[in-house]
Parts: sequence; structure tokens; C-alpha cells
Amino acid sequence: MSEINQKEPIQIYTIPTCSDCHFAKRYFNEQQIPFIEYNCEEDMKYAKEVLEMTGKQIVPTIVIQDKVFVGFAENLNEISKLLQ
Repeated sequence: MSEINQKEPIQIYTIPTCSDCHFAKRYFNEQQIPFIEYNCEEDMKYAKEVLEMTGKQIVPTIVIQDKVFVGFAENLNEISKLLQ
């Protein structure tokens, strides 16, 4: 298991039809990294949270500690380094 130094699981904002969201969740599961998923399609308050955090409505939006990542594939290297 990754030695992530945080008290709370990663937060990931998703929608069901997002392939990058599925990739991110699979990656975190394979790495045994706990996360909480917020489905922006199911509850619009999560979509509003994404907009407030990023100024955009793009998923996945991933929150690790105090860092916010918009998208997964393009941020994979930085996310991986942060989780080591």
C-alpha cells in the first residue's frame, strides 16, 4: 500500500460516462489508495464544487491533500510522485 501522508482519502469528482474517471479509479484501486467518489451527474452540488475549485466543469477533478488536479492522464506523473 502506498504511504500517503494524509488523514483523509483522495477525493475524485466524476461522471459515469467519463473514461478518464474510470482510469483514475482503477489506478487508485490497483495501488490500494483509498478515495471518495463524488458523482457530479448524480448530485449537482458536486458539479458546483468542481466549478468553485477549478473555474471549470471538467472531470475527473482529483483532490489530494491541498492539491487539485483537473484530469487524470495528463497529471498521472505528478499524482504518482505525490502518492509515493
